[in-house]
Amino acid sequence: MIEPDKRNAIYCLYQEGMSKSQIAKELKVDRKTVRNIIKQKGIMPESDRSDKIKVDPELLRELYNECDGWAERVYEKLTEEKGVKIGYSTLTKKIRDLGIGQKKNQRCDRGIEIPGDEMQHDTTTYQVKLDDKKTRVVASMLYFRYSKIRYLKFYMNFKRFKMKCFIHEALDYYKYCAKICIIDNTNLARLSGSGKNAVIVPEMEVFGKKYGFEFVCHSLGHANRKAGNERSFYTVESNFLPGRTFKSMEDLNEQAFKWATERMLNRPVSKTNLIPAKAFEFEQSYLVKIPKYLHPPYIVHERSCDQYGYVAIDGNYYWVPGQTLFKAKIFEYSDFITIYKDRKLLIKYDLPPVGTKNELFSPKGYPKPVYQPAFRKKPSANEEKKLRAVSEEVNSYLNFAIKSKGKKHSFIRQLYRLLQKIDKSLFEKIIRRSLTYRITDIKAVENIAILLMKSENYDLPFIDVDYEYKNREAYIEGYFSDEIDLSIYDKILEDNNG
Repeated sequence: MIEPDKRNAIYCLYQEGMSKSQIAKELKVDRKTVRNIIKQKGIMPESDRSDKIKVDPELLRELYNECDGWAERVYEKLTEEKGVKIGYSTLTKKIRDLGIGQKKNQRCDRGIEIPGDEMQHDTTTYQVKLDDKKTRVVASMLYFRYSKIRYLKFYMNFKRFKMKCFIHEALDYYKYCAKICIIDNTNLARLSGSGKNAVIVPEMEVFGKKYGFEFVCHSLGHANRKAGNERSFYTVESNFLPGRTFKSMEDLNEQAFKWATERMLNRPVSKTNLIPAKAFEFEQSYLVKIPKYLHPPYIVHERSCDQYGYVAIDGNYYWVPGQTLFKAKIFEYSDFITIYKDRKLLIKYDLPPVGTKNELFSPKGYPKPVYQPAFRKKPSANEEKKLRAVSEEVNSYLNFAIKSKGKKHSFIRQLYRLLQKIDKSLFEKIIRRSLTYRITDIKAVENIAILLMKSENYDLPFIDVDYEYKNREAYIEGYFSDEIDLSIYDKILEDNNG
């Protein structure tokens, strides 16, 4: 389409005597277009096209409601029953233009920052290197809106109990809380509904009342309602995590605590130059003071103490002195557990570092328990490591055998016991033959050992035995494991001598 100004220019140049071909060349317009514009005297002709399809907006709204918002059914009723000739795409465009059935994207109101009125809680996930290994962690943040103070802690996973522990820890540190805590529509605290209509889980509602605050969910799609917390997570990603190294989860949380409660507490906020520590001092008179003592959150587990005096909790085993075969109640807190029997406190344990599994714990000041738990898992990582260190051929055989057998622990333990029974050079010959013939049955491997010992007239090496071994700590610790059966070699020696 030629613009009105250009059309006027073409007509004026023609009136001044310039030829049509020259006008077309100068203005880079097709000669036919120049001729048409001159015929029209440079005036833009009115468009012949008009929107001949007129549909009453009220009729559209009525049909839309009648058809429960299904545009295809609206189209059928409009064309078949009302006799309106309209294309389906034209109909849907008209529906959109009228805004029928579309929720208006309301703006998130900018809240007024009132001292003592609001704090915010949220979580997000990061990939963090712990001891040079990438680990997914959950960051939990509590943020006071007015004073901009923060409390940050990381978890491997985050459940309702840990949410309670985190909030207790943060409020116990600052000794004050705001009247409301803005959260998203997480099921950790929300029972049903969303936004203003959200129903809070009774357990969490009671938890908040103990401290003097209540949980409030923001509206769906209005994450900016807790923009202070969202901005804090960006600061964690851009200021705390880069350039720092973390040896463990405990090291990560120690650095996070110092960063949030020391560095960021006294660092001026950009634009306003507000210092959170000073703002918090002013805000304290408006906040709710936490009671002097609030019992920390806990969950109760019921466990049976086995015949060796152990109770299991979270994959680890804790020894209870003087008690066996009884029903114990274990109270799990954020960083320790207490074990009770008939309302009597038996012992208290600090929880081990995050990620500790299948470990035994006994109280300080007591002799180390002789027995191991009845149902303790028996991993084979140490045995596998020693086997792989024998030779590259043994390493290749293990790769093949583990892949073939699937379940590897019992096989590795049996193979390791075989290594302990015979000479290393003979063991390598056995593994070489087993790998050649693709043998994974431990009985067949032991038969190969017997055949090789017979064919090569193998003499058992003389070993000077220190009979004080029974007093060693390692012997006492493993005394109740399966003992090695050496009688088979006595028979071999008899056969050779015979």
